Amino acid sequence: MPSPADTLRTLLAQDKLHVMPCCYDALSAKLIEQADFDLTFMSGFAASASRIGQPDLGLMSYSEVLDQARNITDAVSIPVIADGDEGYGNAMNVRRTVTGFAKAGAAAVMIEDQLAPKRCGHTPGKAVVSRQEAYDRIRAAVDARADGADILILARTDARHEHELGEAIERARMFKELGADILFVEAPKTVSEMETICRELPGPKMANIVEGGETPDLSHKDLQEIGYAIAAYPLTLMASAMKAMVGTLERLKLDQDRSPDLMSFADLRERIGFNTYYEVSEQYDTSKRDK
Repeated sequence: MPSPADTLRTLLAQDKLHVMPCCYDALSAKLIEQADFDLTFMSGFAASASRIGQPDLGLMSYSEVLDQARNITDAVSIPVIADGDEGYGNAMNVRRTVTGFAKAGAAAVMIEDQLAPKRCGHTPGKAVVSRQEAYDRIRAAVDARADGADILILARTDARHEHELGEAIERARMFKELGADILFVEAPKTVSEMETICRELPGPKMANIVEGGETPDLSHKDLQEIGYAIAAYPLTLMASAMKAMVGTLERLKLDQDRSPDLMSFADLRERIGFNTYYEVSEQYDTSKRDK
């Protein structure tokens, strides 16, 4: 069987846009796989909200994020890209972060150039480290891969917010020269900027589409024609789930009918894996307790 990293390399070699809904836990990742998407990304924003009920402002520790990623990779067979933030420290921490995510089964890990504690790419207060420190982070990530970590490096820059697009493109270009596999220039504000990014930077590029965020929410066809290889949707699932839960809670409080907005109990059991569990357990004597 090919490794998760090899599977992702194969996907990136295809001349097409890969639409990537982002997950935040094992269940959301399973639903993405069941919907026949090729890959997923563990959104730091959504994972922080789901796991600790706090905003994505650097509050989750490396061990918490790694544990969340491991739960997700254990639950699915499609490639999972992990959010490694700024690497959780200096260049040596970056190396440990990359190695840890590779051991956890991630196909790729994102390393960014934000000043710690990092912030969501579409929220205020972002700042980036110097070019040299940013380059050291990517160099350390690539070195960890060279030392045996079977994982791709997704290099992200948030320099567009603080230093305009030219600086972001220059940083991303150097990230590629240092050995990054996928480039991610966060939060371009116009279609023209998105076109410039894809025209001037080599290799696979990722677009990050946040509904209501700063980047234009283009169609899949338009994103592919511009030149993106991956379109990430980091909050789509969480936003839809939260809206449904808030509405259902309100109807429950008012003693109103909830059934039209609920998945059937049979479908719920099937998607979580109860039926598969029962089928597999038939070969063991303990299956009698499941009946």
